[in-house]
Amino acid sequence: MAVLLYRLGRLSFRRRGRVLALWLLLLALLGGGAIAFSAPATSEFSIPGTESQQALDSLAREFPQAGGATGTIIVAAPEGEKLTPAAVAPVVEEAAEVPGVLAAIDPFQARALSPDGRYALVQVQFDSVADSVTDAQRKSFTAAGASAEGLRVEHGGEIMRGAPEIGSTEIIGVGVAALVLVLTFGSLVAAGMTLLNALVGVAAGMAGLFSLSSIVELTSTAPILALMLGLAVGIDYALFITSRYRQYLADGMDGEEAAGRAAGTAGSAVVFAGATVVIALAGLAVAGVPFLTVMGLAAAATVALAVLVSLTLLPAVLGFAGVRVLPRARRTQDSAPSSAGTGTAFGFRWGRIVARLRVPVLLVGVVGLGALALPVQDMRLALPDASTEAAGSPNREAYDLTTEGFGEGFNGRLVAVVSAADAQATAQAAKEATALISDTDGVLAVAAPQLNERGTTALLAVIPKTGPTAAATGWRACRAPTSR
Repeated sequence: MAVLLYRLGRLSFRRRGRVLALWLLLLALLGGGAIAFSAPATSEFSIPGTESQQALDSLAREFPQAGGATGTIIVAAPEGEKLTPAAVAPVVEEAAEVPGVLAAIDPFQARALSPDGRYALVQVQFDSVADSVTDAQRKSFTAAGASAEGLRVEHGGEIMRGAPEIGSTEIIGVGVAALVLVLTFGSLVAAGMTLLNALVGVAAGMAGLFSLSSIVELTSTAPILALMLGLAVGIDYALFITSRYRQYLADGMDGEEAAGRAAGTAGSAVVFAGATVVIALAGLAVAGVPFLTVMGLAAAATVALAVLVSLTLLPAVLGFAGVRVLPRARRTQDSAPSSAGTGTAFGFRWGRIVARLRVPVLLVGVVGLGALALPVQDMRLALPDASTEAAGSPNREAYDLTTEGFGEGFNGRLVAVVSAADAQATAQAAKEATALISDTDGVLAVAAPQLNERGTTALLAVIPKTGPTAAATGWRACRAPTSR
């Protein structure tokens, strides 16, 4: 492989104009495809085979009205006062008039009041899933209750959860990477080329991903993962090859030979490392979870493109840069040979120290990694909820106010689905399920059953005592009786 990569590096260096033109053409085609065929990403996901997915599928089939997104409006009276039906009614009416809302439930009828009467929860049911709720609908929803004088009104729920977006955080990351590369290379040209190489690979990967989004359902997290991994490995791989190319130039080789040898040596490491990452990411498909499969394959494709860019475009760009990838003090013919092999560089000295003290270094590394791994014992894995959102955001404010008035469990209501052959059997089964679930440890309350039009499916809202991401909530949900 090293010989093949050596030839590829020399060819890319020698035909740098054509290689650059081909990559620009590919980027243009992929960009055009992304513009023409891209479809919105979805935040919905499914986990086939799980009991929760079976319940959701049953709802979508038998009770589609309950399958839409939900919103929550929490109303709070000033401290020391109580809410009245007349004070809350306008909020309920305004929420019911929001486009796409099937129903807004009066908290006095649903008994969704705190024990002290100061807080009330207005449940709002939409006719479509959260991804289909428009910004205009969301804006109208957040405006409900704006005219309620003397009351605090906060809006939360599924429709207030925004999908992950690529924004300022990623731009800051690119800026930090650029600064580190400049300090590492001591050359703006070398740093810029390395970063450009990574950005081209990421741009090609993301454009290709969005080009296929109309064919494959793209989850909102897949582009974020692809961007992060693509940028990281793109910089890393380009750094390997550029560093080796600079070393060969400093040893007195001409540019084409230096590029070929850099591709043959460091390029082999890049191929091996990239293949390892691609296989690991593609392995997510083995789990059989659709959204994990999409995430893994999207990121794997981006990493594969980063490898291809490093082995072809980077040698071509190095050909355009020439000796400008070296620090200014090392660009002369006389200084280049003398600067190589002196053994005074920090990396050289550090390598000798590690090789000489290999046993102590190995022991320190193992002990250090073990110490860093200790917190994993207390790690809990869960999907993010409103408590993880930025302080001051609408969803976070609604979460905190709900916790203050009702307890954390009201932020993570569970759902039980009861189905039977006829309405009478469903009503009886729902009654029995309500009694059984109410006796489950950690359950605070079970709402009255909601029936579909035929009366064959009942929906039970279960309020746990603990929050949605608490370990006890998941354990108790698994321990609760199963209803069909």
